[in-house]
Amino acid sequence: RHLLTRDPRMVERKTFGQKKARKKFQFSKR
Repeated sequence: RHLLTRDPRMVERKTFGQKKARKKFQFSKR
């Protein structure tokens, strides 16, 4: 239960928090 709740949040936060992932995440969303 603890891993499932932190897995989706950590994955989304890590991609948006990373400097390299932030540019890739914005480009993909647009």
